[in-house]
Amino acid sequence: MTSAFAAGGDHRSLPVPDGLDGMRLDQAVSRLFGLSRTAAAALVDAGDALVDGAVRPNSHKVKAGSWLEVTLPAPAAPPTVVPQAVSGLTVVYADDDIVVVDKPVGVAAHPSPGWTGPTVIGGLAGIGHRISTSGAAERQGVVHRLDVGTTGVMVVAKSEQAYTALKRAFKYREVEKRYHAVVQGHPDPLRGTIDAPIDRHPHHDYRWAVVSGGKPSITHYDTIEAFPSASLLDVRLETGRTHQIRVHFSTLRHPCVGDLTYGADPTLSARLGLARQWLHARSLSFLHPRTGDEVTFVSEYPDDLARALEILRD
Repeated sequence: MTSAFAAGGDHRSLPVPDGLDGMRLDQAVSRLFGLSRTAAAALVDAGDALVDGAVRPNSHKVKAGSWLEVTLPAPAAPPTVVPQAVSGLTVVYADDDIVVVDKPVGVAAHPSPGWTGPTVIGGLAGIGHRISTSGAAERQGVVHRLDVGTTGVMVVAKSEQAYTALKRAFKYREVEKRYHAVVQGHPDPLRGTIDAPIDRHPHHDYRWAVVSGGKPSITHYDTIEAFPSASLLDVRLETGRTHQIRVHFSTLRHPCVGDLTYGADPTLSARLGLARQWLHARSLSFLHPRTGDEVTFVSEYPDDLARALEILRD
């Protein structure tokens, strides 16, 4: 086994914190250095994580106070924004400070490692919108995101003033984000609040989960319409964690219809013709960063979600 310790690299040495006592080595490395579980496991397999000077397997349970030495991989070059034509991406509103879009399914908010599909930022560049230069190079102007499989309204900052103001507004929960979701079954109560912390799933890199010690996550919901096998909900996010709505309702055993990643019934998904979760960013309300006026933008359901609703109603 050839280790990066022999060749030089970005070495980190530190004691295992008390909070990681008893955790698997790959999971501890993931938590400490912000790596995915897959990347952490590969690093351990390569002999680039030593516990008290010795190579250990991924399954090794670390002890608080043990000395951990890690050589981190060289950071990957950040993905770049490529101007492109993005089918279905609609500009709802634009001025010198903001541009509001209706994001179609299959489009990411911005470039990221491993994503080769279309992006909102690339699509805006492709039609001539100049975006704020604030933020990391691949996500300049991005003040919030929608999942690739989630459609709906999204705002992007064009001016530096707008970027600063909107980032602050999202941070301090001054933006009202409303989603519509169709979930399996009927939540009890029909109107309520889910307050459960969210963090990365302990065993699956691509999923998130309700976990002790996760980031505070609050979701408010109200039932709009009930069907025999599902419910249409109006959802208001108080926080904005990755996959928050999907995780919270899956935890309640009412996953979003079509969301196979979080336990949705594939038979029902097929009957409704859904290839993704029934989740739509319905509206966005905030104070305009320059005028201070309250503005609200609304997105209608795309065709696949509208058809699924018609089938449920029939």
